[in-house]
Amino acid sequence: MAGNSQRRGAIRKGGSKKGAVVGSGGQRRRGLEPRGATPPAEARTKHPAAKRAAAKAKAATQGRPGPRGTGRPAGRKSDDGPEMVLGRNPVVECLRAGVPASALYVAVGTENDDRLTESVKIAADAGISILEVPRTDLDRLSANGLHQGVALQVPPYRYAHPDDLVARVQDSAEPALLVALDNISDPRNLGAVIRSVAAFGGQGVLIPQRRSASVTAVAWRTSAGAAARLPVARATNLTRTLKDWASRGFQIVGLDAGGDTTLDDFDGRIPTVIVVGSEGKGLSRLVRETCDSILGIPMAGPVESLNASVAAGVVLSEIARQRRI
Repeated sequence: MAGNSQRRGAIRKGGSKKGAVVGSGGQRRRGLEPRGATPPAEARTKHPAAKRAAAKAKAATQGRPGPRGTGRPAGRKSDDGPEMVLGRNPVVECLRAGVPASALYVAVGTENDDRLTESVKIAADAGISILEVPRTDLDRLSANGLHQGVALQVPPYRYAHPDDLVARVQDSAEPALLVALDNISDPRNLGAVIRSVAAFGGQGVLIPQRRSASVTAVAWRTSAGAAARLPVARATNLTRTLKDWASRGFQIVGLDAGGDTTLDDFDGRIPTVIVVGSEGKGLSRLVRETCDSILGIPMAGPVESLNASVAAGVVLSEIARQRRI
């Protein structure tokens, strides 16, 4: 009995569990207190979703230079983030064309030449930040380190809303002349179309939000600076936007080699939207069905079709001629 009494005394003195100490109950209560909402999977570093997000972010910032010797800048992985143009020729060409840039990166120890000197001078005159960085920073942005010690950061293009193009038309003294692109995936074609629209008095360009070339540094450079003066809008649904414009009195004209109307018989003096498809796919079915007419360009030679940007330029030139008469 004395032993039992001693054990009960030990329990009262030492706590309710073996090995417990005075004050441990408070620690356990704090352990049961709520700790806030569970972080999303992407924020938990060991979660597979976080690893996928990290890999996606890395891919979005890793440029891919064009084929060796082409002088093409790196491709952009994401339309929502900045673009990195890599290589001395692409960088200096973008700066000469007035491509808007936020920073010029030069690797430490890079050997100077005329292109680099010109790039630094243009950037300095334009107020673009010039940053000297370790070469490893540029290595991470390129495949096989093909950056030649220089990179140009171009911020994402600020697209207009389709309604902004309509407002621009209403403010213009000329009848509407807009160009919509369907299935155009080459940014050089996009840049060339922007240049032609600006040259022949158009008010803007419309592209789909998905499955379309974007206004990258390549498109901007090809436009010869016209992208700075002419708005480019993105439509969530190209067909729906074209139907809306048709309800506002625009004639929607598709451009295709097998058109039911030839350019010789076309009247472009009324408000017009020219819809241009790609060389390979042409106009998509729904877009084609939305058009009021399909326009073909008569050609004397055996050429089956013209490059999309060339065809757009031919039609825009003819419309400009008609409106001058």
